[in-house]
Amino acid sequence: MAVIPLTTDPALVDAALADAVRADSDTFAHRRYGDELAGPAVRADPAGVIPLLLSHRSVRSFDGAPLDDIVVDTLVAAAQSASTSSNLQSWSVVVVRDPAHKDAVATLAGDQQFIRDAPLFLVFVADWARGVALARGRGEASEGIGFLDSTLVATVDAAIAAQNAVVAAEALGFGAVFVGAVRNHPGELSEVLGLPAAAFPVVGVAIGEPAADDRSEVKPRLPQAVARHDEQYRAADRDALEVYDSTLRGFNASQGRTGGWIESVVARVRSRSALHGRDRLRGVLTERGLPSD
Repeated sequence: MAVIPLTTDPALVDAALADAVRADSDTFAHRRYGDELAGPAVRADPAGVIPLLLSHRSVRSFDGAPLDDIVVDTLVAAAQSASTSSNLQSWSVVVVRDPAHKDAVATLAGDQQFIRDAPLFLVFVADWARGVALARGRGEASEGIGFLDSTLVATVDAAIAAQNAVVAAEALGFGAVFVGAVRNHPGELSEVLGLPAAAFPVVGVAIGEPAADDRSEVKPRLPQAVARHDEQYRAADRDALEVYDSTLRGFNASQGRTGGWIESVVARVRSRSALHGRDRLRGVLTERGLPSD
């Protein structure tokens, strides 16, 4: 860590502060890529946004303390500040705080206890229902929502908004975790949430104060040499994947879990059973008025 000099010269203070933030950012980058992998040098920002992003961790253990309304309003405002395709804003968010309602949602979303324990569960929804209503109100058709690109537009919009909400929550000192299991039973969950036709749940986010015994840490990611492709795509280096697999295996052991990365990827792509019901999503979308042709 750089030492901030005792001086009133703004240039010296700014330079020292930049060095300090850079040192912190490099530490966060090293953690993000794991001890066995050389993390890249990163550009720091005085506001600390880069270290915040690099220090993201998935929190699944919450103390249950309720969040103030102003916090929820802030998270939704942050989500609404996300980029959105053509300003169509084809997404919505359902705020779930009532314990009984949260229990019903959790049961359909992988029956995961941390959803019940979190004081706040946000379900981000791909939402063309507003667009359909507007078109019908003017006596117009809504043929355009039936195509794959429209489903992708609303899904991407919802996902970007959810990410903004998570970053905002972590900036406020809360923990969060994404929940893809809201797509396990999208038809039933849509009924529980009262979603109209042309809307479906994309992803959930559990948010709250991390529990005192929370063990979650920054999970190492693939090295940039694997995930980054300059100008053209290239096949991943097998040795680099093996090194990362070993790194993640060690991380999992530190978190009380077993296994590495390669086997989890293979398990996910090997069989439709790994989708936990999400292999029926296309049919559900068609039933809900979004055939995605």
